[in-house]
Amino acid sequence: MEKIPMTFAGYTRLQEELKHLKVTERPAVIKAIAEAREHGDLSENAEYHAARERQSFIEGRVMELEDKISRAEVIDVSKLTGNAVKFGATIRLADEDTDEESTYQIVGADESDIKNGFLSITSPLARALIGKHVGDNVEVTTPGGSKSYEIVEIAFR
Repeated sequence: MEKIPMTFAGYTRLQEELKHLKVTERPAVIKAIAEAREHGDLSENAEYHAARERQSFIEGRVMELEDKISRAEVIDVSKLTGNAVKFGATIRLADEDTDEESTYQIVGADESDIKNGFLSITSPLARALIGKHVGDNVEVTTPGGSKSYEIVEIAFR
């Protein structure tokens, strides 16, 4: 059973989503199915079929979240130290072509949100950064072509 690395914030978000599905969504869909059944013939009842489809989605997501939570390896980023890039690090990069700087935190795959600066540990950029130090250059192949970055800062917060 492979562990899934994630920050405490990511772990908390998964738990909150699971709770919402179990406490709010699951009872609502059960009620919708019961109401749709009251309308009679189920073979041509679109409301019933939509509610059953929604129930199937909810149950699948509940199982997926329970699995991820059970395999989570929560990493307390505030206790990490070092001068090399690793999971949880916040990295400030300078694009070598434009000198534009961007900041990312390397997080678990379920936490990634590139627009908000959360970079998945499985992404090509994160894989290229792992083990590197301030001042190192990394080259990453992106859909738009090859990009070169210099690591300006590494922090653990």
